[in-house]
Amino acid sequence: MVSITIDGQTLDVEAGSTVLQAARRLGIDIPTFCYLKRLPPLASCRMCLVEIEGQRRLQPSCATAVTDGMVVRANTPLIEETRSSMLDMLLANHPLDCPICDKGGECELQNMVMAYGPRESRFRDDKRVFHSEDIRLSPVIIMNVNRCIQCQRCVRMCEEVVGAVALGTVEKGMDTAVTGFEGSLAGCDQCGNCVEVCPVGALMSFPYRYKARPWDLTETDTVCPHCGTGCQLTVGTRKGEFMRVRSKWDEGVNRETLCVRGRFGLDFVASRDRIKRPMIRHDGALVPVSWDEVGDYLRRRLSAVEGKAAAGLASPRLPNEILYQFQKLMRTAFRTNSIDCSSRWSTPFDTLGPLMAAFNSRAPLDEVIGNDCVLVVGGNVTEENPVTEYLLRDSVRRRQTGLLMLSARPSRLDADARVVVRVPPGGEATSLAAVEAGLVAAVGEALPGNVLAGIGATIGKPSAETGIDGPDRLAAALKEGRSVTVLVSVDLLRSPEARATLQQINNLLHVLQLLGKGLAMQFLFDRANQMGAWDMGVLPTALPGLRAVADDVVRTALARNWGAEIPSEPGADIDAILERCVGGRMGALYIVATDPLIAYPDRDFVARALGAADLLIVQDAFLTDTAGLAEVVLPAAGYGEETGTFTNNEGRVQKVRKFREPAFEARSNLAIFDFVAALRNQALRPSTQGEIFDEIARLVPAYQGLSQDGLGADGAFTRAVPTAPAARFFAPPPVPPAADRLMLITGDCLFHNGYLSERSDILNTVANDPYVAMSAQDTAQLGLSDGDQVIVRSAQGELTAQLKVDGRFPKGLVFVPENYRALRLNGLMRRGEYPCPVEVQKVHATLEVDRTTRIWRGV
Repeated sequence: MVSITIDGQTLDVEAGSTVLQAARRLGIDIPTFCYLKRLPPLASCRMCLVEIEGQRRLQPSCATAVTDGMVVRANTPLIEETRSSMLDMLLANHPLDCPICDKGGECELQNMVMAYGPRESRFRDDKRVFHSEDIRLSPVIIMNVNRCIQCQRCVRMCEEVVGAVALGTVEKGMDTAVTGFEGSLAGCDQCGNCVEVCPVGALMSFPYRYKARPWDLTETDTVCPHCGTGCQLTVGTRKGEFMRVRSKWDEGVNRETLCVRGRFGLDFVASRDRIKRPMIRHDGALVPVSWDEVGDYLRRRLSAVEGKAAAGLASPRLPNEILYQFQKLMRTAFRTNSIDCSSRWSTPFDTLGPLMAAFNSRAPLDEVIGNDCVLVVGGNVTEENPVTEYLLRDSVRRRQTGLLMLSARPSRLDADARVVVRVPPGGEATSLAAVEAGLVAAVGEALPGNVLAGIGATIGKPSAETGIDGPDRLAAALKEGRSVTVLVSVDLLRSPEARATLQQINNLLHVLQLLGKGLAMQFLFDRANQMGAWDMGVLPTALPGLRAVADDVVRTALARNWGAEIPSEPGADIDAILERCVGGRMGALYIVATDPLIAYPDRDFVARALGAADLLIVQDAFLTDTAGLAEVVLPAAGYGEETGTFTNNEGRVQKVRKFREPAFEARSNLAIFDFVAALRNQALRPSTQGEIFDEIARLVPAYQGLSQDGLGADGAFTRAVPTAPAARFFAPPPVPPAADRLMLITGDCLFHNGYLSERSDILNTVANDPYVAMSAQDTAQLGLSDGDQVIVRSAQGELTAQLKVDGRFPKGLVFVPENYRALRLNGLMRRGEYPCPVEVQKVHATLEVDRTTRIWRGV
């Protein structure tokens, strides 16, 4: 520690701290423009100059490290004059258009001038003008470069945090101008972080432009609904109408940054696709009715299917309290454990549950990714969890974390990684097994002989049969690190090899543990409350707290608290539920806020299944494809229309707050559960959000001790329940045969996440058109060019979309994002098959038969 005195106040700070940081700890205000907490100091604006004893000149406090015994003066006549002069220089060319500037009322320049500025300017020259009109850089960002004060925040945020490098500067001195390359932001993420950090009105949000003033807004702090990172949002509404989203530096995991979905994708709450009233099917069509009428109808229909099997599906975007109450409703009123929270794959929870119990770290992401090595397995962090990508990049560049990537799809993080290994989809397990074998071979002498013999007998030796040269480099990097974090993309669960991949992740973590490495593991979920959905027990084989349905002690304790018995037999997952429907063995199927008809592989099979259920009940805010097949449709409150909590990827519980009233005749999800339970002659107690949270905190081990008042602005962490890892090692899977055809994979794209975001008019102005991504090598071989309309055909069906050639994409893969309902992508896929073999052909191409055959086969 070193001692510093500022304006007569003395403080001990850590070595390496800056004068600015010390002053803020003392509550001494030093103004800044170019400084941002998460970026290295630039010291270009000169607003933070201070006097330091022994120094002849004023020094920038943001870039001056504290030395022991340093004496600083932050408010002297010289400093006041300097600040006033700096502001006078900025105002010399700044347009006086505050009345029409969107930044009015929250402009840092306005505030600085009021606090430190001159009362009269010394400049009388005409103001410099770059452009007479504002420039629309992108669908969501508009620029008035005349207002720019050259602080460089936007350029540095774009390059150093987001990694997009879409903004730059031209000229120098007072003529410096920020610009998008070639006058646009075509290569931009459209995240709007540049707008967030702009201290003036130079960069503005086009969707928010001229809509409101800050003092008109009612602001509500909540959590983003788009992915599992769990970013803090501040939602602004005006007279109940959604206006904008911003974020705060000092709250949440995201530290002020947001992705395009979080900042611009919340207008889906006002979608024209809202369900207005309850509906029942009459003569093949859905007919609006009153709540009393739907209650009478549903009571009769539930009585008619009494005694037959029942099942339920719920979305992992719903708050914890709703998910907890849903599983309680299904287990007590419907007497079934056949419930699931996935609409895209069957989750192998027999393997996943023990892995999470043994290794999952419920800890701040910033702390977890500060380990020596971070291994990301599967998926594409850039597009699935963009803000997590920002934090990873920051850790690599500022803390020298060794980033290791093992995945099928390339991502922007590859440029910051120490080792990148491309594997075929489903080949992750084989590569991980090779990494484990390489580790054992490299450091086997550090292990006890009996342990080494047991591992060697199970996982074997490094194999060259994988056809991949990266596992040895991964093993070498992991060997060097003292602490290791493994981030696992939930996208791995798409593959039939998911169980084998999870087993090999378990092997790897166990080997690293035996080698004495500090360990952490977290999942990268692409749904806002997937962690919470599992914790709440929306699973066929697990009760709340990830405890087995077959555990008599746990089941009995829950039944005693709930006042109703719980079935002892494990239930069916989504695939088995649909299979039972097709077989005519399903009475009531209750679906809440999820759309398996558009998401689950093999659309025709799902359509047959949903149509074969005796009674299909859909509770949703939007008229989804699945709701279109329902017999009974119940309009529910959507995001922002009810309170609750989300549990993010870290295991952090955060408040989801209400910022608008439910639309039309929609009721809260909890009220609808009470309504349905009463039709089954059951009562769900407790039934209010606060009481349900208290019950969760009492009955779910990881949540014990939490209280709503204790969540605070940053939420609160659930706790890991210690479980000894299984001493068992799993044998590696056989090496998958090399594909001789083009293989179709899917996942999220940057601008959309699932089908919720497609209801955002703003996001659709950014990325309305679906696309097909392929490698430059494949497209050249097939005679295709960027922008071509192509047909992607499988044995199940076909789709047409625009081709996007990606020079980083691996050969042999075809990527189509899953986020476009119009494509009906799942119609190309078959259950239990991933990736999907496809043929690609240019639309309206006239080709010889033999060449057509070659193109269809991808050769």
